[in-house]
Amino acid sequence: MLNYQRYKRVPVVELPNRQWPNKEIENAPVWCSVDLRDGNQALIEPMVVEEKIEFFKLLVKLGFKEIEIGFPSASQLEYDFLRELVKRDLIPDDVTVQVLVQCREHLIEKTFESLQGIKKAIVHIYNSTSTLQRDVVFQMSKEEIIDIAIEGTKLVKKYEKDFPGDIILEYSPESFTGTELDFSLEICEAVLKEWGASKEKPVIINLPATVEMNTPNVYADQIEWMSTHFSNREAVILSIHPHNDRGTAVAAAELAMLAGCDRVEGTLFGNGERTGNVDILNIAYNMFSQGINPMLAIEDVNEIIDVYERCNKIPVHIRHPYAGKLVFTAFSGSHQDAINKGVKAMKERNQDWWEVPYLPIDPADVGRKYEPIVRINSQSGKGGVAFVMDSCYGFKLPKGMHKEFASVIQEISEEQGEVPPDQIMKEFKKNYLDKKEPYHFRKGILEDLPDEEKYNTKVQIWYTENGEEKNFCAKGSGPIEAVQRGLQEVLGCKIKVLDYTEHALGEGSGAQAAAYIHLMNEDTGISTYGVGVSSNITRASIRGIFSAVNRMKD
Repeated sequence: MLNYQRYKRVPVVELPNRQWPNKEIENAPVWCSVDLRDGNQALIEPMVVEEKIEFFKLLVKLGFKEIEIGFPSASQLEYDFLRELVKRDLIPDDVTVQVLVQCREHLIEKTFESLQGIKKAIVHIYNSTSTLQRDVVFQMSKEEIIDIAIEGTKLVKKYEKDFPGDIILEYSPESFTGTELDFSLEICEAVLKEWGASKEKPVIINLPATVEMNTPNVYADQIEWMSTHFSNREAVILSIHPHNDRGTAVAAAELAMLAGCDRVEGTLFGNGERTGNVDILNIAYNMFSQGINPMLAIEDVNEIIDVYERCNKIPVHIRHPYAGKLVFTAFSGSHQDAINKGVKAMKERNQDWWEVPYLPIDPADVGRKYEPIVRINSQSGKGGVAFVMDSCYGFKLPKGMHKEFASVIQEISEEQGEVPPDQIMKEFKKNYLDKKEPYHFRKGILEDLPDEEKYNTKVQIWYTENGEEKNFCAKGSGPIEAVQRGLQEVLGCKIKVLDYTEHALGEGSGAQAAAYIHLMNEDTGISTYGVGVSSNITRASIRGIFSAVNRMKD
């Protein structure tokens, strides 16, 4: 039996007048990427300097204005990376780099040494404040924990005094989610007071869910409580740093944004210790899907994935929101049909807003293509195959033909699994376009007959039957009927055209035409479709008739 009784509930917040449930996200927060510090330290194989530089350039390109670049006092590699950024002049004037450091003088001194030549930086100090860590790790009182934070603030002030650039202080009460709210406020207020925080010189107070311990609404309550209890809220840039232990970091961050936070620290695709940090891209794409500018240049998710996977050596999961290879695909037949109809309706209505079932955003808006939207396996339906033929190859199969061709692909998918678009097209050619045995149409001549004649079209058709050259002449009310009547004589059976449709394949003077003929052998009741393609619509139609006749012979 699952031993759930070993665990006790984490207390919730008493906040009867909470305001965040009635609010909506309207603007992007300040984004701070911590990929190069928090994300990097969680990698099995941490990035080397050149990889960190490549990643840094990506973050700048994406539009991050605050980037935590590492822990330069902790290792030579981290220190060298920061110096390389300065040496190569890679930090734009509108980007502020952030460095993490413990509240110890020799580490803070080393940190300021690494920052030489930088115009503006955030110095991020922290110490753990949670009830559990005070008890079992540090064995310190609340007063002793506050003293650590105050001493760290004093040291930053000391070295900031002679620093030629601008320094912004950031303080994190680590393990905030496991800390009493009144104590969190007390220690943060002590830091603000020691720094002399004001509206003109604010401090970033970062409230991390170092370990995600409760449901997202509780984190939102904690953030709102803190936001409304600071003695001088204008002196605070309220930041959050959610981790994903419960798998709800994105929801927690979004609710915290409603609750008053100004700034979000996270990583691309949620890389980080244990189950990861909050995925900034996920939140940004969520905002984008609601018509809100996320203030990040995230139009090309494939480029982001490429750099992320190469530098982190971690693949993006195929079902990862917005970025996974399969998130804009559908295997279910009913989903495929709905997507197909939705895309068609969008085109017909020429509407400005995106509205397609099962696709919350247009894949093309994030650099994805339509081709992989529908992928065919044994669970797929007739609509999916038709969608692939239309979206990938331009063949708009008549509705009655959907089931017929889908049954061909279904048989293949049951044997091999997924059937890619190129194989679907190969089967379409094999079963329709290249169906030239036993009867292979070679050439035809059409002649208009005088009005007084019973029929107004005469055709002469040259073809081969199992390789033997033959021909026939026939009359009809049009080319299709004339060919039909001629083939009836050749086949010795009565055939009937049930349906005929055509459309252009492509645009311009060189475009070809596709013709679909639904033919029935009235003697046997067997019916099937045939397809013909040619730059001449009459020739395409005749090829379609021969294709259908050959299929009935199978």
